[in-house]
Amino acid sequence: MYVHIIFGTKERYPFIHSAIEFELYAFIGGTIKKMNGIPCLINGTADHVHVLSSLPRTKSVSDYLEKIKGESSRWIKTKGAEYEKFAWQNGYGAFSVSSSKLDSVKRYIAGQKEHHRTVTFKEEFVAFLQKYGIEYNEQYLWD
Repeated sequence: MYVHIIFGTKERYPFIHSAIEFELYAFIGGTIKKMNGIPCLINGTADHVHVLSSLPRTKSVSDYLEKIKGESSRWIKTKGAEYEKFAWQNGYGAFSVSSSKLDSVKRYIAGQKEHHRTVTFKEEFVAFLQKYGIEYNEQYLWD
């Protein structure tokens, strides 16, 4: 099963600078591999990350994300004083992806920086919830 996972920094603070983003994405990919997942593509912007990967058969989505977010949060805090207050937001979005749609999701994730020149993270995330028919209360989306 492939999943497209989206999660942001706490209060959407722009922690993910170009100087660290590729190392962060590689670290997340390594964490996924340690859990027997297959990272397909990881990309994002200064305030959020998109992950396309297989979901290991022995992990629930919540356990998978807890490990990815926990390990990457601990790792990034070792990268300097500017990251000591780093945190991921509590929630996330996880959307299943059929094999036939992998290439289009990869293109979407690869184009994140261009995409977010005109669309905010909030607009993007709400659009995903609506596209997948997920009911939500906006009061609880942005902790």
